[in-house]
Amino acid sequence: MHNASAPLSPTRPDPKLSAREVQVMLRWITCDSKSAACSDLFITMGTVNTHLTRIREKYQAVGRPAPTKAALVARALQDGLIRLEEL
Repeated sequence: MHNASAPLSPTRPDPKLSAREVQVMLRWITCDSKSAACSDLFITMGTVNTHLTRIREKYQAVGRPAPTKAALVARALQDGLIRLEEL
């Protein structure tokens, strides 16, 4: 999964996601639904939504908008947080 030592390309500014934000995003990406991610992580839907909102805000702030799940998958792949084989 996440390779913290892999530097991002200068053309891909780092949104500086927290470890928990990465965990929630990746669980949601690999689950069938937000409710499945909630169950797996033992958190509420509101907490998942809050994390996803903050993640999207951080990507937007560095000029890499990710308004959809597909866009977040693309960002996770670009940033080396997940590999295609894990999807």
